[in-house]
Amino acid sequence: MTDIWNIIFLNPLLNVMIVLADFLLGSFGLAIIVLTIIVRLVILPVTLKQLRSTKAMQELQPKLVELQKKYAKDRQRLSQETMLLYKEHGINPLGCIWPMLIQLPVWIALFQSIRQALAATPEELLSLSNHLYSWAVVNQTVPLESNFLWLNLAIPDPFYILPILVGVTMWVQQKMTTQSSTDPAQKKAGTMMQVMFPLMFAFITLSFPSGLGVYFVVSAIVGIIIQYFVTGWGGLVRAKPSVIPTYKQARKMVEEDVIESQVVDEEKKEQDETDSYFGTSKGLFGDKKLDDDVEAQIKEKGIKDGRIRSKRKDSRRSDRRGHR
Repeated sequence: MTDIWNIIFLNPLLNVMIVLADFLLGSFGLAIIVLTIIVRLVILPVTLKQLRSTKAMQELQPKLVELQKKYAKDRQRLSQETMLLYKEHGINPLGCIWPMLIQLPVWIALFQSIRQALAATPEELLSLSNHLYSWAVVNQTVPLESNFLWLNLAIPDPFYILPILVGVTMWVQQKMTTQSSTDPAQKKAGTMMQVMFPLMFAFITLSFPSGLGVYFVVSAIVGIIIQYFVTGWGGLVRAKPSVIPTYKQARKMVEEDVIESQVVDEEKKEQDETDSYFGTSKGLFGDKKLDDDVEAQIKEKGIKDGRIRSKRKDSRRSDRRGHR
């Protein structure tokens, strides 16, 4: 079993790290950073799927609350309906743990690679030779420099700066992914997750080589960047509370509403009077048939008036000719 692990995970990762360190001027710390970015890019499709699933679950919160109210006394039915709702929207509640599970073998292999590559004794160097490939670049690069910034990558950080960075970055990442819930039980569980994971990884950084802590910090920072471009700041930024208007503002709003309603009423009243006058609805002339009769009478009267005016003009012209 150990040989299978070494062939699949430890040996490839160890040799790739040594090659990266050779290209990065012999810096094993930079090699860890580059490896972290590569791993995060490889699992990017899984990460994006997990982030979209988390966002979809946040959008389903109102429906989940309705189910909780509807089946408050039937826990079994509530679980069935909740899973059915997740299935309808293509959501996997356990999808959020896949990126972490995929990285778990990398963490273990990286821990072993650090101990092997940064060997400090002849016995450890002899053990390292059993895991190296017969590449010229690998044989030329070993042994590696263990110092990076203020750290010795082979031992825990004596100043406790790295564990604090791990805890802070992990907390930010967890806070961004935490779903807002009105259910007290779910809210309490989310708060525990926000605190538990950062503390757990900070404790690991206290006890293990600081090279592993560098991986945790860089991985969390890359995760924060990816999540920001997919879902924004998420739960890290609270929604702005609604502003309560002052007495003067409230009074002004009420006065504006009253004035607006009065204007609307006056316009409606004028429109009703106009419609009533011209008989467009039940008004002065009643139905449409009476309106047509009135319109015909008006036209006939206009024609008669026109004839009378034309006769008067003709008589005036004849009178003028007689005077001449």
